[in-house]
Amino acid sequence: MNTSTLAAIAYGITSIVGGIFGYARAKSQVSLILGSISGIVLIVSAWAQLKGLTIGLTLAQLITLLLVGVFTVRLIKTRKFMPAGLMLILGLVTLVCLFS
Repeated sequence: MNTSTLAAIAYGITSIVGGIFGYARAKSQVSLILGSISGIVLIVSAWAQLKGLTIGLTLAQLITLLLVGVFTVRLIKTRKFMPAGLMLILGLVTLVCLFS
């Protein structure tokens, strides 16, 4: 298992957990749904990487880029580190792992 696979799994799990926390704290169904979907897609992309499919890495890169964009906009709008700033930093670390 390489770094890009581990990064996709870790960020996927973090996205799912973040969506659950977003729902629990603010009753945000959008956070729950989108966090779960993006997390599952990242985990599936990691599985595809393990199977040797090149689409897995590409999919993980695209989803992570999308999430970094979303959390950048949220951080600018809310100016609150949690959760947008944390997810942005984790997303950037994941991108470094995915593109290295």
